[in-house]
Amino acid sequence: MKDLAGRTAFVTGAASGIGLGIATALAQSGVKVMMCDIEQEALDKAIAGLKQTNADVDGVIADVSLKEQLQAAAERTVERFGKVHILVNNAGVGGGGRYGEWTDAGWEWTIGVNLMSVVWGIEIFGPLMESHGEGGHIVSTASIAGMLPATNPPYNVTKFGVVALSEGLREELAPRGIGVSVLCPGFIRTRIMESARNVPDRFAGSRDTTGEGRNMQESEFAARARDAIAHGIDPLYVGELVREGIEGDWPHIFTDLEFEAPILERFATIKAGFDRIRGRTPRH
Repeated sequence: MKDLAGRTAFVTGAASGIGLGIATALAQSGVKVMMCDIEQEALDKAIAGLKQTNADVDGVIADVSLKEQLQAAAERTVERFGKVHILVNNAGVGGGGRYGEWTDAGWEWTIGVNLMSVVWGIEIFGPLMESHGEGGHIVSTASIAGMLPATNPPYNVTKFGVVALSEGLREELAPRGIGVSVLCPGFIRTRIMESARNVPDRFAGSRDTTGEGRNMQESEFAARARDAIAHGIDPLYVGELVREGIEGDWPHIFTDLEFEAPILERFATIKAGFDRIRGRTPRH
């Protein structure tokens, strides 16, 4: 999708962080953007800021872990802009907890926001892109943790799922004129470590293991991650990379080289597993 001007994008988690960076970069390219978020005050502020630049943007509130709210947001987008060409499944939370501290609510919330909203986003917006025949592009935000497991298994599971879904759909949707990219950011200046601020009421009481519990606040890893995020990459730079990735139909969008070496080490470990059985004849 080389010429983005005049196209319409739907971006989740758009009120702050990477989502706002992507919405801003797209708007700067002449894209009409429907910004979706769960936080009304933050969304209003983000929209007002972009409108001061004469960007054609609007907003809709939705808890993307609820399919019916995402469907309603899609209907509002079509009502406002007529068509959708770009879907950015960006909303994400840093919850889940470490082994021994899991709860069902923690898993459900993390999977609902990080993975199922991506599934539903594609299910809902894919046909809308196909219907106008003008082509489209889907970008889903995973994480470097979708390539390299860290210390939060539920989070890792969802992010590996987003990578698998994106890679699997890329070849399937290409003949339909829809490109698919997966964004795997490293440490970006976002509020991911404050995810518990948006735990829905239906998961009340689960906050200790969904994002800001003892394991997230006090662990050595969390302390390092918090510092790295505070000094991380500018979200607008990430948005510019995403814009370029859409224009160039990149399969994977990375933000930096910090984790290249450990990811290659992981691939080497996988290859070693094949090397161990090389030359053996399977029994049938």
